[in-house]
Amino acid sequence: MNPDFHYYATYCAAVLAGYSHEQGLTIAYCDQLVDLCSKTFLSGIRGPLSAATTQLQLELMDTKTDVLGLQDITRIWASFHFLPKDLLADPGFRCFKKYRNKFRLICGPNGELLKKTVELAKNKSLQAVGLSMHILADTWAHQHFAGTPSMVINNTNYYFFELFPEGDGYREKRLTFRHSATTPDDLENGIYTNSLDTNNENSIMNLGHGRAGHLPDYSFIRYKYLPAWGQYEVIIKDNPSDYWNAFCQMIYAMKYLRGETDLFECGQYDRDTVAPYEETIRNILQKRQPDASEDWKAFGESLSGQTIPPFDLSLHQEEYRSAQQDAKTETFLGKFILAALAQKSMITREIYQTGSKLAGYSVDYNRKGFIGNKDYRQLVTYQEEGRKK
Repeated sequence: MNPDFHYYATYCAAVLAGYSHEQGLTIAYCDQLVDLCSKTFLSGIRGPLSAATTQLQLELMDTKTDVLGLQDITRIWASFHFLPKDLLADPGFRCFKKYRNKFRLICGPNGELLKKTVELAKNKSLQAVGLSMHILADTWAHQHFAGTPSMVINNTNYYFFELFPEGDGYREKRLTFRHSATTPDDLENGIYTNSLDTNNENSIMNLGHGRAGHLPDYSFIRYKYLPAWGQYEVIIKDNPSDYWNAFCQMIYAMKYLRGETDLFECGQYDRDTVAPYEETIRNILQKRQPDASEDWKAFGESLSGQTIPPFDLSLHQEEYRSAQQDAKTETFLGKFILAALAQKSMITREIYQTGSKLAGYSVDYNRKGFIGNKDYRQLVTYQEEGRKK
């Protein structure tokens, strides 16, 4: 998804869920920050590099795709952008364990890990709420792709068609892909940018939805294609419907996180709260444009009567940099970092417990104490202090 949904639409959902204007801004800011909190960003504020929730293109180009490099990539992308739907999924045919482990990382909505992700943010900071909403929304946009480099899972081929509603069905138009990262997508002529085709199984070109370009990130588009893992079964992706479900589910989830309800269940959507605004929201989602920020911004401001400022990555950096070491966890970015470390730790553990080491190793702290990356010491300390209160 793009900033139009992760920032502005998330603000709208937060306000509809009952959060105040200021609370909504914090949630929306941290939702969008997930796409920008790279090791480069963390180095700039002198924060723990293990809290990275994304990787810049230049960082990925410099990342080795050996075992440790692939584990680092998977920890980031599976934890925050391609949440696995079913870690016990069966491919449906005999295959090597290596393939099965990658197949089980395929992203999708309403999986057990989504429930655990939302519950992890319960009674935590607003930063944790925003981070969890990013992950929830991406389960809808990024479904059918996995957050690990894999040609046999994430690759696609020339069979790509955009679908335009017409009568009782759809009119099809073949899409064309190119590999110029600096050239904007040509929506009118159906020309989009995607990653380079390569037969290297572990190439970063085969990470996530790179082979499908930005199509999963546009709310307006409907398309069909053949995934590498699908045994020649065509997938039809209806983004307007998926984004609508994501929006309604975010409201339901945030009402749970506010304490309005006691239980979060997958497959539940707060359509009643959204009903008075359904036409407006669906029109925004279906409007054929690469960036719907202005439309979402106008809608959000009509809901709260307040101005939504543009996202500013530098906004909270100095507070974190200048804080004393023992006070950093109480800063705006410190709370986000704690939420990121907790989420990454949880997902790494869940993947490791299935017998897969694609995201690295996980140690049971309650049984063996602290072993591992020193960046997580602050998370352990923070959690222990919370239990003592």
